Amino acid sequence: MSDAAEAEPVDPDAEGLPEPTPLEMAEAAGEMYLADLQRVSAEFANFRKQTDRRNREVAGRARSDVAERLLPVLDACDLAVSHGDTAAEAIRSALVTALEPVGLEVIDPLDAPFDPNLHEAVVHEPVGDDSEGGAQIVIEVMRRGYGWDGRILRPAMVKVRG
Repeated sequence: MSDAAEAEPVDPDAEGLPEPTPLEMAEAAGEMYLADLQRVSAEFANFRKQTDRRNREVAGRARSDVAERLLPVLDACDLAVSHGDTAAEAIRSALVTALEPVGLEVIDPLDAPFDPNLHEAVVHEPVGDDSEGGAQIVIEVMRRGYGWDGRILRPAMVKVRG
C-alpha cells in the first residue's frame, strides 16, 4: 500500500496548526454578525413589502365593498333618469365622479362586441341576412356593469345581436 493510503487523517486540534489570534477571532465573529445582520435586514425588508401589499389589498377590497353597496343607488338613479328625472342624473354623475378616481369602472358597452367576461346577455336577437361575420354586438344595455381596479363587480346586462 502507498504511504498516502496509510496516512492518518489530519486532526484540526493537533499541534502544529497555528491558533487564531484574538484579532482574527474578532474579525471572524464580526463577519458572522454582519452576515446575520444583512440576512435579518433582507428578511425584514421582504416582510415590510408583503405587509404593505396585504394592507393595500385589504384597503382595496374594503373600498370595492363600499362601491358594491352603492350599485343599487346607481341603478335607481339610472332608472329615474330613464323616466325623465334630471335631478337623479346629477346625483348619479356626482357618485360616479367621486368613485372613478379611486377605482370604479363603468361598463356601458353599447355597440361594442359582446364579451362574456364583461357582459351578461339576457336577450338575444337573431341576425338578418346582412350578417357581420358571426360577431355578437351589444345593441342595448339593460343595466350598466361596474368594475373595481380591474375586477368585475357586476357584469353589464345586455341585449345582443348575432
